[in-house]
Amino acid sequence: MATYKIDPVHSEILFKVRHMMISNVAGTFGKFDATMESSKSDFSDAKISFVAETSSVNTNNAQRDGHLQSPDFFDSAKFPNLSFTSTSIEKKSAEEYKLNGNLTIRDVTKPVSLKINYGGTQTDGYGQKKSGFEVEGTINRKEFGLVWNMPIEAGGVVVSEDVKLQINVQMVQQA
Repeated sequence: MATYKIDPVHSEILFKVRHMMISNVAGTFGKFDATMESSKSDFSDAKISFVAETSSVNTNNAQRDGHLQSPDFFDSAKFPNLSFTSTSIEKKSAEEYKLNGNLTIRDVTKPVSLKINYGGTQTDGYGQKKSGFEVEGTINRKEFGLVWNMPIEAGGVVVSEDVKLQINVQMVQQA
């Protein structure tokens, strides 16, 4: 069984949400950790766990970040982490996988399915074996208790319910 840890310098946890129904606002989490275990070189039996600190949310706007950390959204003081634990992985092709697991936000756990694109494996100049993955999916934020919103005059709402996840990671095989 090989164990892999996320390389935070070469990884990003990105989300996008529609704002006022006309454009997307993107954000990231700056503090996160992930572990993957797999006994197969094609990762078809991988078990993955991930955690992010909700107070590390960054949308390049301090006022919005503060609102996201408030009880209206993540309630970072009460729920400092969000997490994901895989339940199964299905290999679709040499590069494509479907990852199923449980996502927990604000102590609400729901099953989610994510699409994974495997970018390959290389050994870096320091002898570290690294594997790259792009992970995509969409969740409904209201299912996790992130229910704040405000109607807009022309119709619609300020923040859409759907949140797109775009996660790019390098995993480093541990010695």
